[in-house]
Amino acid sequence: MIKIEVNKKAVSVEKGQTILSALREHGIMVPTLCSMEELTPTGACRMCVVEVEGFDNLVPACSFKVQEWMKIKTHSARVLRARKANVELLLSNHPDDCLYCERSGNCELQKLAEDLNVRNRRIQGKRTSAKIDSSSLGIVRDPDKCILCGRCVRVCEEIVGISTIDFERRGDQLKIATAMSEPLQFSSCIDCGQCVVACPTGALIDHNQFQELDTSLDDPDMIVTVQYTPEVTVSLAEAFGFRPGTDMKGIINTALRRIGFDYIFETAFGGDVFIQEQAAELIARFRRKEKMPMITSRCPALVNYVEEFRPELISFLTPVRPPHQIMGKLINKWFATKKQVPSNRIQNVLITNCTAAKYEASRPEYASDNSPDVDYVLTTRELARLIRLNGININGLDPEPADGPFNAITSAGKLLANAGGEAEATTRTVFREISKKEMQDPRITKLRGNKYLRDAVIATPKGDLRVAVVHGLKHALKVMDEISTGKSEYDLIEIMVCREGCVNGGGQPIPANVNVIRARTKTIYDIDKSESLHCAHKNNAVAKMYEEFARAPASDQSRDLFMTRFAHRKVLK
Repeated sequence: MIKIEVNKKAVSVEKGQTILSALREHGIMVPTLCSMEELTPTGACRMCVVEVEGFDNLVPACSFKVQEWMKIKTHSARVLRARKANVELLLSNHPDDCLYCERSGNCELQKLAEDLNVRNRRIQGKRTSAKIDSSSLGIVRDPDKCILCGRCVRVCEEIVGISTIDFERRGDQLKIATAMSEPLQFSSCIDCGQCVVACPTGALIDHNQFQELDTSLDDPDMIVTVQYTPEVTVSLAEAFGFRPGTDMKGIINTALRRIGFDYIFETAFGGDVFIQEQAAELIARFRRKEKMPMITSRCPALVNYVEEFRPELISFLTPVRPPHQIMGKLINKWFATKKQVPSNRIQNVLITNCTAAKYEASRPEYASDNSPDVDYVLTTRELARLIRLNGININGLDPEPADGPFNAITSAGKLLANAGGEAEATTRTVFREISKKEMQDPRITKLRGNKYLRDAVIATPKGDLRVAVVHGLKHALKVMDEISTGKSEYDLIEIMVCREGCVNGGGQPIPANVNVIRARTKTIYDIDKSESLHCAHKNNAVAKMYEEFARAPASDQSRDLFMTRFAHRKVLK
């Protein structure tokens, strides 16, 4: 520890850390637009400049390290003038459409302008008129709102590991673009949405379907069902000022009924079906010792990546549909039959954490009778907007249950929200099928925690089952190389593109720091601890569904319903 002076007050800081991190530890907030946790600082935005005695120029706090008895002024008149000038330069050619912008009220540039009292346009810059890129079904790009902070570029390259976008040209022609400036839909983008979460303005937003959804909700001849994934229930609260990690399940049911949805379901039911089908597939491969390790395919962004970049791994993917697509199939087939209505009168809506699910819903593999099994996909952020749009005061709602026949779920289906939860839930059912008895303790703590690669060895009468989870695509590249070269020793590998899994998906509320994400994760594990049913195979409602409709996991009937296929896709890289 060393001593430095901040605003004429002596404080102790750790030697070697940056001025920015030292200031934040002592509760002194310095603005920044380009700095990101865990990544090397670039000092690109110059918003975090501070005044340091002995230096002629202002110093970027994010990239300058503290020194013994350094004297710093964080909010001197000179510093505030510089920051204000930086904001004014960014606003000089920025669109004046805050009233219509999706990020209005949650825009970092807007907040900086307010904090620095920027109330008029002193600098007139040359206005750009770039075309909005709405080609992708998951993400919309508006280059006019880009402030060139580079956060999306760094996330895509350094965290996700794709490098779909990068800086192009120089000087006043500098911009962010895909390879050969092609639209997103024709690029190597896997629609994970982490760039949307990183963007401080409205340059990257969700591709929403509100207009089409409104038409369906207003049609008296149409039955509109909605399902929501487990991570939505533990993250929606943040959008309304509740404590991060608050479970809003019952409140969501009430809100969706008031919006006008006819039936509300939890995707966790499809999660229980998914786990049993995946367990059956793993057991079959485990016995045959072929196409091992089996890679989970529940993450649509991962499927996009494998199809585009690693086609040699396609045969290792689980052929089971993801839980929400299983639910879509069940609603269109089983539910429609039970209600005695034609499936073309049913519209299925999915609310999820995932922007990649928007593209996934359009895949021909996920259709029944040439009609998508999931018609519309909304993110958690869009659900919050939909609730506000309908004038619903979420603070005054009483919780209500979801609808049958999908209202019985286990905590295994909920676990899928967390990185490692899918592997843990699948292992519970695999152990039961192989050993003919339940695990003494269903919790597999070695698959929990914060490490990017976690693994566990589960002893069974048929041999050891080696299970692993990797979250954060960049951390999974080495594991994928081992699979490609036949060096992997695992039997099942769960790979999630988003770090920490679906609780940190690209469609979740913005912003979300490490503590917020861990609060969501903890709530999911708390639900698993408090529920009475921890294993998917104990769901009696799922057993009844198989009895009436799909026969049994891995049966010919269930394979026709719940299995899918993947294929190599060529894209610009």
